Formats: sequence, C-alpha cells, structure tokens
Amino acid sequence: MSTPPAPPLTDRPTWQKQLDELRIREKAHTREGDAIAAARRRLPMVEVDPSTHLVGAGGPVPLLDVFEGRTQLFASYHMWHTGGPAAEQCEGCTFFTGQVLELSYLHSRDVTFAVFCQGPYEESSRYRDFMGWPAPWYSVPGDSLDALVAGRAFGMKACYLRQGNRVFETYWTTGRGVEPMAPSYGLLDMTVHGRQEQWEDSPHGWPQRFRTDGDQFRLDGRPTSQWSRLAAGRDDDLGATGHAGSHHHCH
Repeated sequence: MSTPPAPPLTDRPTWQKQLDELRIREKAHTREGDAIAAARRRLPMVEVDPSTHLVGAGGPVPLLDVFEGRTQLFASYHMWHTGGPAAEQCEGCTFFTGQVLELSYLHSRDVTFAVFCQGPYEESSRYRDFMGWPAPWYSVPGDSLDALVAGRAFGMKACYLRQGNRVFETYWTTGRGVEPMAPSYGLLDMTVHGRQEQWEDSPHGWPQRFRTDGDQFRLDGRPTSQWSRLAAGRDDDLGATGHAGSHHHCH
C-alpha cells in the first residue's frame, strides 16, 4: 500500500506557532458567523397559509399541526424521484437528512424539525423507515407547492415561526447554505485531507476523488449511507416499481 500524502514534518513548537496563527483566523471566522446569525435573527418575515396541507402517517395534516405545539419549525425539503428504487433516490438529501439524528436539543429550544418530502407519502416513508431516520416525515402534495416552495427549487431548508394560529417564514437557504446540517463536513474540514472533493484548494497530490455532481454523496452506485442499512439486513423495497427492492450487497 502506498503511503498517503502528508504535510512536511516539523518540531512541536514550530507546529504550534503556525497553529496559533491559524487560530486567529478561525476565531475571526467564528465571530463573523455570529454576526451573520445576529443579522439573520433581525430579518423580516412573510406570512404562509397555516392551513396548507401536507400528508403524514395519519393522512392530510395542516402546516400548523406540523409544529407539534412548538412555536418554531425547521423544515428540510427532501427531493424525490417518484417510482425510482432506493438506490436512485437523492444522494444529497440523503446525506443531509441522515445527519439530523438527535432532536431533543432542538425541542428544548421550542423548535420542531420535520422533513417535507417531494414524493408520495407511502413510497417515501418506506425510504425513511429503510434509513432509520427519527424525524417526522411529511409529503408535500402538488397543490401545496405554491404556498410552501413559492417557485424556488425544492431542495431547500426553511424556518418558520408560529404565532397562535398564524405561520410565518423567517429564513430559507439552499446549496452550501445547508451545510450546518452535515457535521461530517465540519469534521472532514479539520482533517489533513479535507473533504477530498475536486473543488478544494489542497496541496498537489492530495486525494480528491469526489466530484461535486452528486458523486460526493454516493459510493458504488448508491447514496453512501444506504450500504450500512443493507449490511444490517434492512429492506430497501419502496413498493413503487419492479426496480425497487433490488437487494444489492455491500462491497
């Protein structure tokens, strides 16, 4: 096995000195993030029809009920390929949705987290069960798209505020703006080889095997996190087409 690329070797005092210099930039970055968050909290808001319906485990449900009695809602809009097998479902949404596992801290701040899926409930909720995700899951029917998505691309994240029986959208983001949902990226950014994606500014010879066209979220033809579920014996049949339920084996 070849030796992986590595930074130059130095003594600890020299290393610590350069790390201390970098820490100044890291702290400035943190403070700027705090300032941006403060500005975000001061944005105006727009009203959303609280009766806009979604489909949950018990059937149609108004947006107001998705709050589960809390005053805030973080909605993760999960893209879907209707009729497609699990292996062909959205790798990016799978990556981000799958990393929101502990909901109690959000609940302690009066925030409900829920997934709003683009696909039909029965089919897409089977995917949620296959993946073992704990978050509440809803399907967004076509006649609710205008009220919720309002012409934007579906794969967004949005924050809502409830005041009594009224609902307001306070923030939304997409693209790299959703990266706070993925602690894996934060951890990789601290490692010497980083995310190993082709866009990164890394030293020559550093591993950069992943493209950013979805390839970064897939492995051997599937969203990466599906392999551990298959290895555990979970059923990936979404009950949608003859292609579903193709039980690939982990490599």
